[in-house]
Amino acid sequence: MATAHGSEAGQGLRMIAPPLVYAVVMLAIPLLTILAFSFLKDGYQTIIREFTLENYRAVWADPIFRTLMLRSLWVAGLVTLVTVVLAFPVAYFLSFVVPPKHKAMWIFLITIPFWTSYLIRVFLWKVILGYNGVINSGLKNLGVIEQPLGFLLYNTGSIVVTLAHAYAPFAILPIYVALEKIDRSLLEAGRDLGESRLMTFWRVTLPLAMPGVLAAVLIVFIPTIGDYVTPTLIGGGKIPMVANLIQAQMLDIDNKPYGSAIAVTAMGIVAVLAVIFLLLNRRFLRVRQ
Repeated sequence: MATAHGSEAGQGLRMIAPPLVYAVVMLAIPLLTILAFSFLKDGYQTIIREFTLENYRAVWADPIFRTLMLRSLWVAGLVTLVTVVLAFPVAYFLSFVVPPKHKAMWIFLITIPFWTSYLIRVFLWKVILGYNGVINSGLKNLGVIEQPLGFLLYNTGSIVVTLAHAYAPFAILPIYVALEKIDRSLLEAGRDLGESRLMTFWRVTLPLAMPGVLAAVLIVFIPTIGDYVTPTLIGGGKIPMVANLIQAQMLDIDNKPYGSAIAVTAMGIVAVLAVIFLLLNRRFLRVRQ
């Protein structure tokens, strides 16, 4: 038994070794490098290898960082809310309405946006929302407006729309998986007990789908905070987020220790919020159950 167990453990280790090495090389080493840089001093076009905490003191004392961090959290929260609220009906329709033989085709259609570069999708939204873009041109041709609408682009709303579209598949798929795991007999039992469809959804379907909703929230919220392409292109540089500040410190100003300290601080804030959200969600699930 011990030999068999050891053999199975060895096989499992050999199976996960390649992706584990890849994850360490491509993720852990860069993160550790940024963490190490954050404790060093900045010199003129060089890094002074002396330990210091001054970078973190400067980050927390910087009003620009606090403003951009709060804006990033607000925009990411808004994007997450819009994305998940719009993704849930799509996932519900796919799970409960679409016939089983057609579900694969629908999932295939949902993943089509992944075929193109994220940058191309952002540029397409700039074309759609632009001053002479698709929406303004269409409204002018229909005679609805005389002058193009200038508020469609370069604002928070346009950033939210673009990011919500970009991350929609990431929200739809985990919610769909959670809905697919729900035992349909539970829903039938709820209706047999006299519950309406709405109350059955609220008391049975939604609580059982919460793990998928939670996954969707985290999958959308975390990368949205680190997005710097959309605020630059769709926001026109007028609504920078914390990732834009990191980019400026790393590339334009060439202050890698300070930029690393901003990045580590932002990651820490996001990690704390994610843990709090997980704890609140588990408590919510226990109360509902």
